[in-house]
Amino acid sequence: MIYDFNKIEKKWQDYWATNQTFKAENISDKPKFYVLDMFPYPSGAGLHVGHPLGYIASDIYARYKRHQGFNVLHPQGYDSFGLPAEQYAIQTGQHPAITTAENIKTYRRQLDQIGFSFDWSREVRTSDPSYYKWTQWIFIQLFNSWYNNDSDKAEDISELVKLFEAEGNAKVNAVCDADIDPFSAEDWNAFTSKKQEKILLQYRLTYLAETEVNWCPALGTVLANDEIINGVSERGGHSVIRKK
Repeated sequence: MIYDFNKIEKKWQDYWATNQTFKAENISDKPKFYVLDMFPYPSGAGLHVGHPLGYIASDIYARYKRHQGFNVLHPQGYDSFGLPAEQYAIQTGQHPAITTAENIKTYRRQLDQIGFSFDWSREVRTSDPSYYKWTQWIFIQLFNSWYNNDSDKAEDISELVKLFEAEGNAKVNAVCDADIDPFSAEDWNAFTSKKQEKILLQYRLTYLAETEVNWCPALGTVLANDEIINGVSERGGHSVIRKK
C-alpha cells in the first residue's frame, strides 16, 4: 500500500482550516490552557529549520492537552515591526510593508503545510496599527498609575495627587524612588507644575532613567544583547558601542 502523504495531509489540513478545528472557545466549561510560541520575524524568503524545531515541540504539547480535555489557546503571529523586517527591506530595495506582506504569505503557507494546530483566528502582526495601538495604550495606563502598597494594587495617578494636596507625602505608602524628599500639603500646593510633574515621575509605574545601551551607528538603533555576536550586530556585522 502506498502512503500518499501529499494527498492525505492536504485533505486533513483543508478540513482543519474549513472547520476551524483548533479554534479556542471564548466560552467553555473546559479548563483553559495557553500554549504560546515566539512569533517569527517575517524577514526572509521563508522559514528556516529553527522555526519548526521549536514549534513542533509546543504543537505536540498543545495537541496532548486538547486530548486531555483542555480548551487550548495556541495562537500564532508575526513579529514584523522592527529591525529584522527593516533590514530585509533595505537589502532587497523594497518598502518594508511590501516585503513583510509577501514574506508573511510564504510563512503562512509553509506553517500550514507542516500541519501545526494554530488558532489562526487570533493571528497578530506587530506592524499592524490595530495591534501596536494596544502596546501604546498599555504604556499610557502604566504612566498614569502608581502602586499603592496599602491597597496592594495600582491606582490612578490622580488619586496620588489628591493625597499630596491633602497631606503631602509623609504617610503615602507607595512604590517609588528611594531618594524622595518629604513635603507637606502646603509645600505641594506651592510647587510649580513642572516640579510637581518631576515628583510624580518618581512614583509613576513608568519612569525616566539613564542607562547604558548597545548602540549600532550603522543601523541607527539600539540592540538587545542577543542581537550582538562577538561584539558586532547580528544583522550586517556592524560595530556596536556602549552608550548612555
